[in-house]
Amino acid sequence: MDIVLLIIGLLCMLVGVLGSFLPVLPGPPISWVGLLLLYLTKAVPENWTLLIFLLVVALTITILDYIIPAAGTKKFGGSKYGIWGSILGLLVAIFFPILGPFGIIIWPFIGALVGELIHNSDQKRALKAAFGSFIGFLTGTFLKFLVTLVYLGLFVWKAVEYGPELFTFSA
Repeated sequence: MDIVLLIIGLLCMLVGVLGSFLPVLPGPPISWVGLLLLYLTKAVPENWTLLIFLLVVALTITILDYIIPAAGTKKFGGSKYGIWGSILGLLVAIFFPILGPFGIIIWPFIGALVGELIHNSDQKRALKAAFGSFIGFLTGTFLKFLVTLVYLGLFVWKAVEYGPELFTFSA
């Protein structure tokens, strides 16, 4: 049973890292579930204090991910159109990787700019608002990615530390 929990936990960790970039998946909470599954094995001793702390971090980062882009957009005079444009730009980058790895940065900015131009015809103001939305989006994404990488590192560290106990096969 420990092997099943370990495998499902690892899958949650990988989906969580992907979820730090994909707006439809809550990356940090999914990664936290992966850690929880690891700690539910018989091999890894329970540490509820750590798990609750990491859950609070995951939920806080997830909530901030919704607040930071809006705050960046608002600070630079933008609208919801810029935020939605940034999200649509990210989806374009993911499903149509025309610009390769640079697309993950360029397309959200283009999307935010187009969204702001649709909302506001003043190009200078739209560019400033798109920049704010883009910076907010990148900040939120970076924080989610950082948290999921830390969780993945903790997962691997504990899996290696308790590897002999996790991989005992008794009849």
